[in-house]
Amino acid sequence: MEIFPGRRSGLNFINYQDSRPIYEQIVERYKMLILKEVLSPDEQMPSVRKLAMELSTNPNTVQRAYMELERQGFLYSVRGRGSFVSSSAGVLQDKKREEL
Repeated sequence: MEIFPGRRSGLNFINYQDSRPIYEQIVERYKMLILKEVLSPDEQMPSVRKLAMELSTNPNTVQRAYMELERQGFLYSVRGRGSFVSSSAGVLQDKKREEL
């Protein structure tokens, strides 16, 4: 599974000079991809370990980002299977309006 569809790697979205924590940068990037419908509802996200390796960051950082995305309604998790993009259209539409 590719981290970012249509691209070989998404490593360029972490800005180490940014004052925001890395987990917040991950959250913002995935929110954008979900709101722009680059990631489809019910699409499986990369595993925490795989994304951490791709981004050269600690798995706890990725886990924190996934937890925040789940809290905001962008993701849901299934025990033993992983994290998935939320298919709740109402929640995502509300989030789109908030972003505008």
